[in-house]
Amino acid sequence: MSSLAALQNRMIASLVAQDADLSDCWSKQQQAGLAVYRNNYRTATIEALQNTFERTCRLVGEASFIKAAIHHIIQHPPHSWSLDHLGEGFSATCAALFQNDPEVSELAWLEWAMHGAFTASDVDRMHAAAFAEATASFEADDWYAMALRFTPELAVGVVTHDVIALWQQTAEARVADPVRKLDTPHAAMVWREGELPVFRLVADYEAAALQAMKAGANYGDACEVVLAACPGDEAAARAGTMLSRWLTDGLVIGMGG
Repeated sequence: MSSLAALQNRMIASLVAQDADLSDCWSKQQQAGLAVYRNNYRTATIEALQNTFERTCRLVGEASFIKAAIHHIIQHPPHSWSLDHLGEGFSATCAALFQNDPEVSELAWLEWAMHGAFTASDVDRMHAAAFAEATASFEADDWYAMALRFTPELAVGVVTHDVIALWQQTAEARVADPVRKLDTPHAAMVWREGELPVFRLVADYEAAALQAMKAGANYGDACEVVLAACPGDEAAARAGTMLSRWLTDGLVIGMGG
């Protein structure tokens, strides 16, 4: 590594860690300038996380959030030209730092997924009428082998707390009441309607079926997931309702792999 590259790496390290200074090769004036730059860097990155995770900040309080943000920035410094990506992995940071309060990482995950839905590229959605036309002549084998393509912003995650109430309660203020834990874990599905990111809780089997099809499984495989979770006489109806809901929500952009 060249001396210039080594110096650049040391300078980057000094922005993140207070004890990684350059006192052995920089003058006091240069050190003072670096201190100003370090402060601006940290302020900008913390504010970027606060802007992305406003509700999480309200949930834990500003002081606790700033500590978590600093920890995240030290462990995961910016790696792209845009601070929009700084929040990657922040929910995992929260999971490690707030182990006794898992709702914190769940809310952070939801905020990041909503942020991703808002900034995702626009795509054309496949509406129910177009889907009906494309499948009008389908036989049983065609339905089983059918593959679907989904919107790029679609995200699915497991939650154990009432994130719907939590999302509403943290819109403008800190949560005053204890966060309700769900009787059983649910899946939160995030996507975009028009320009508005939205989410809803879905049954575990629907989340599993959706994730399987996103990964390349066909509709028959998805139906098997539903069948394993639901009584046989209900599985077909639930699989059909699930597919109809995906189309109505605008999650499907096309057919085929």
